Amino acid sequence: MTTQTDILVQPRSPSRRLLATYYDLSADEIETHLRAHGGQPFRARQAEEWAWKHLARDFSDMRTLPAALRDAIATDLTFDPLTLERDFEADQGDTVKMLYRTRDGQLVETVLMFYPDRVTVCVSCQVGCAVGCAFCATGLGGLERNLTAGEMISQVIDASRRARARDRELTNLVMMGMGEPFQNLNETLKFVRSLNDPNRLGFGARRITISTSGIVPGIEKLAAEPLQVNLAVSLHAPNNALRDTLVPINKRWPVETLMAAIDAYMKKTGRRVSIEYALMKGINSNDATAIELAQLLKGRHMHVNIIPFNPVDLLPFERPQPADIDRFAAILTDHGVPATVRYSRGLEIAAACGQLRARHEAISP
Repeated sequence: MTTQTDILVQPRSPSRRLLATYYDLSADEIETHLRAHGGQPFRARQAEEWAWKHLARDFSDMRTLPAALRDAIATDLTFDPLTLERDFEADQGDTVKMLYRTRDGQLVETVLMFYPDRVTVCVSCQVGCAVGCAFCATGLGGLERNLTAGEMISQVIDASRRARARDRELTNLVMMGMGEPFQNLNETLKFVRSLNDPNRLGFGARRITISTSGIVPGIEKLAAEPLQVNLAVSLHAPNNALRDTLVPINKRWPVETLMAAIDAYMKKTGRRVSIEYALMKGINSNDATAIELAQLLKGRHMHVNIIPFNPVDLLPFERPQPADIDRFAAILTDHGVPATVRYSRGLEIAAACGQLRARHEAISP
């Protein structure tokens, strides 16, 4: 059942009823499904091993299952809900952006980033976005529909395969791709639980970061969950007047309400919250704004990630000069607020969320 927390704005294209996918089912549901086709319970354990540990690409890869059983389950269960449309590389192959097509023809983006000490995948949770942040390419087209947990998992599985192809393992996951996770909360939590399940990927919750633009009911719900994931909040402005223009949902949950929810979250979970701050020239980057931000956050167990704005052709914002970026960070740290400047990768492959999808749609017949 859809709740108000899941969808605050109705998608234009509600998900159609499609053939079920393996990744959308729990382990118990997989066992029930195989039993319906004559498979014994141990066959479900074998299937799970192939899907999650060996990263099988299809039922045909599950070689310990009888061929007749593999063929039978494939008649009413799709293995992978996404098809790779194309991908691009940047940073000498250390940044890979993938464009997938869903079974109902939607386009979804994922970014995989290789660092010396970690491998991170940035996952999308919706096709488009309803939040409409003024500086974000994804929101320009609005929200088409939510992704299922299986469609999110498929992005991670492909990223894991790509990492293993380079003798690496996926170590970190951020939900900072297309969409607002807390406007698709039920599927987001289902997705995280599947990743965290030790019998599946066994992906540590503390290596998962969920980012929100400030959906307060979602923050409250996450605080009540027994999941030790990281929370990042896209703030981008220290006051309501400015944030109203940059992040429209601020009019529903203004800064003071948002900060109260974050404080309650930190008190209940004991976990630090990251503040995401897209720095835009002449908009939210002057010294007075930095001081106001420092005053808002000082004394709270937080860390600010300053993200210099990535230029987008259709948007009127610019990146500040390097000296201005450094000065903004210095003001925060001088006021006792930890801050790090994080430059985004892959500008030449349309690294901003939604750019690759928009370009592909523009040139497709």
